Amino acid sequence: MFLKQLHLSLLFCMTFCPLMKLYPVEAGNFKLDGGAMFGVVPKTLWNKTNPADANNLIDIAARCLLIEDGGRLILIDSGLGSKQSEKFFGHYHLWGPHHLDTSLEKLGFHRNDITDVFLTHLHFDHCGGCIQWNNNRTGYEPAFKNAHFWTNEDHWKWATQPNAREKASFLKENLLPMHESGQLKFVPQGKAPLLKDSEFGFDILFVDGHTDKQMLPVIKYQDKILVFCADLIPTVGHIPLPYVMGYDTRPLLTLNEKESFLNEAAANNYMLFFEHDAHNQLCTLKNTEKGVRLDEIFTFDEIFK
Repeated sequence: MFLKQLHLSLLFCMTFCPLMKLYPVEAGNFKLDGGAMFGVVPKTLWNKTNPADANNLIDIAARCLLIEDGGRLILIDSGLGSKQSEKFFGHYHLWGPHHLDTSLEKLGFHRNDITDVFLTHLHFDHCGGCIQWNNNRTGYEPAFKNAHFWTNEDHWKWATQPNAREKASFLKENLLPMHESGQLKFVPQGKAPLLKDSEFGFDILFVDGHTDKQMLPVIKYQDKILVFCADLIPTVGHIPLPYVMGYDTRPLLTLNEKESFLNEAAANNYMLFFEHDAHNQLCTLKNTEKGVRLDEIFTFDEIFK
């Protein structure tokens, strides 16, 4: 199974690993069509957990995670950014006060302090914040001038040679400047879906249902295991097994990946960190007669001090 061996090394990690600090970083909120977010699930069901407005749009977050670990400051995903046109953002209905820079400032950091940006995948709502206009708006440049941008080679090829279904999500202005700057790096890949003991201080779970070689950080922190769920489980409302996004390229594979992950997460009390849930940051799971379901919802500060 994907994650079963994590608990065997948890005590060792708590005792011998250098001090790590985690911070949720709100990079902005937007809206997406509820039907697209829940695929074949009827609105009468998903509307209970993710209520839609009059235009069938639901609240979505771009919540990143910042890891302070020794001399490294690692940002997981970067939100939509701000370089796209007014017409582009008009499709996504930005709302709320959150912004990546102000969120970092509240924590005492600046984007120039970031040493690494770890990208779960390269859809625009996860990597758009990596690239910005240059000073005279004649071209693009990295928004994190001192950071490496981390993806994996298979996903990079998938994103830069996109299929027709995902082409609108892989924007060349987000991708090519990473390579041209010399700041792009690739995470090693193996045959197993779980890459243990990566150089980032956390394990990486590779999943392929939403997009090819999406990477989910699996982080041993304090006395918990926290999983950055990205687009495997975007919101609390997506926990039931059939609740799969219409955006997923291989929904039947997502079902298999979710089932394995949910069973292990419930059995071992993992904390799920939600990137896209505008109203819930963390949760635990439990087994029920209907399958794995939501157990408890928490804010980050309630669990991690």
